[in-house]
Amino acid sequence: MRVLVTGSRGYLGRRVVARLTEAGHEVVPLVGDVRTADVPPCDGVVHLAALTRVRESFDRPLDYYDVNVTGTLRLLRARPSRFVLASTAGVYGVPSTPVVAEDHPRVPTNPYAASKAAAEDAVSWAARGGALAAVTLRLFNIAGGGDRDDTRVVTRACGAASGRLPDIEVYGDGSAVRDFVHVDDAARAFVLALEACVPGHTAYNVGAVPASVADVLAAVGRVAGRLPAVVRRPAHPGEVRELRADASRLHTLGWVPRVVDLDAVVRSQWETERPAQELPTTPKPAPDRSRRHGEDTGRPGR
Repeated sequence: MRVLVTGSRGYLGRRVVARLTEAGHEVVPLVGDVRTADVPPCDGVVHLAALTRVRESFDRPLDYYDVNVTGTLRLLRARPSRFVLASTAGVYGVPSTPVVAEDHPRVPTNPYAASKAAAEDAVSWAARGGALAAVTLRLFNIAGGGDRDDTRVVTRACGAASGRLPDIEVYGDGSAVRDFVHVDDAARAFVLALEACVPGHTAYNVGAVPASVADVLAAVGRVAGRLPAVVRRPAHPGEVRELRADASRLHTLGWVPRVVDLDAVVRSQWETERPAQELPTTPKPAPDRSRRHGEDTGRPGR
């Protein structure tokens, strides 16, 4: 297929482009702003471009709707036969169960997640007549493989252990559990979804490795031989204590994650992060520090 990919130069986008090419598809990166750029003729669209920062979305809600919804509408108006949308587990809000399936109600609690839910709805309605085969992939926490987004917990923990970042903030006792998926496994899910989608719209969860923030810090200690410096903060009121993906629907398409061990996820990030000097082989506790750095570590996100 001739496949248009938005966000093709991003962290996930580069992996998706590589996997599509390996599968024999012709990849056409979208050039320019997804809201205004010309949309070339294509057989399918993989839509990854979006604004994605939860905290920022509270300050810029209209920008988030403009990019995430208007951009999706523009692509849909080009009338591709297949469409795969990258969405987020954040659309579930505060779920009523620790393990979430795709039929759980969507109750987004921030403008970013709400804009993604609106984009999902646009895709679903566009596919309702049967002329479009569409899939939404609700990504839990993508990690590993050279991520450079320091708002994500694995990346920040490795950055703090290497000394690139001064510390990592942990809210509460670090026991809140989230679901992680290696970026290469996520990329394979997009290729599979594009190839397998049928007329109509289906949503799939993408998650593979449940772990707490404390688990991530311990894994960094094992892999790096050095624990990151930690700043302790009070727990967020109403924080979800456990959010894990029921990915069984995606498994029915033949998707099986290849990275299912937290240490392996962390190692693939650490290999791109570690400093030039050799680090100690035995984890050593680092003191808590009082200064503030970065974003919240324990919330779900892409």
